[in-house]
Amino acid sequence: MSFNYAFALTGGIATGKSTVLKQLKLSGFRVIDADQISHEVIDEQSSKIEEIFGKEFVKDGKVDRKALGSIIFVDKVKRKQLEKLLHPLIYRKIKEKADKLDRRAEPYIVDIPLFYENGNYAIANVIVVYTPKEKQIQRVMERDNFTREEAILRIEAQLDIEQKRENALYVIDNSSNLKQLEAEVNRVKEEILGDNI
Repeated sequence: MSFNYAFALTGGIATGKSTVLKQLKLSGFRVIDADQISHEVIDEQSSKIEEIFGKEFVKDGKVDRKALGSIIFVDKVKRKQLEKLLHPLIYRKIKEKADKLDRRAEPYIVDIPLFYENGNYAIANVIVVYTPKEKQIQRVMERDNFTREEAILRIEAQLDIEQKRENALYVIDNSSNLKQLEAEVNRVKEEILGDNI
């Protein structure tokens, strides 16, 4: 069985997952990055994406992810089409990497932004990076120069952060500052390693 030693890392848009992932890497955890894999897969599937969504979404063999994002976050049908194409391919690559890491018999992190939304991964240990929704909205607006409405649309395309928090085995609270976040990451790291000694 795959994912025996896996810890899924998830959260919501602008909860600080990338910062947490960097800190976990620095702590010595091996990491499978689903975002990185999805970027590879999306470009590998550029001709299929052009076929489904149109030529304007592919430039020089690369998918314009921002342009594609602008339609899939407002059109559920198109989002489902894209997910149907990409998710099985992403899963296969993640599973191959997980099988290799499981052989080491050490805890590792699988960074899966849409862990709860797609429900494909049989990983019992889930870490959620948490930020209250209002703070998420503010961060998305600042980071991506979105209007409040655009930010809310992106956030509401995912499962509510409070629900993710309730379902998690570990919660890393990122509602304050970087120092507090580092302390949260260290606490969870110690809990994980303590569980697996």
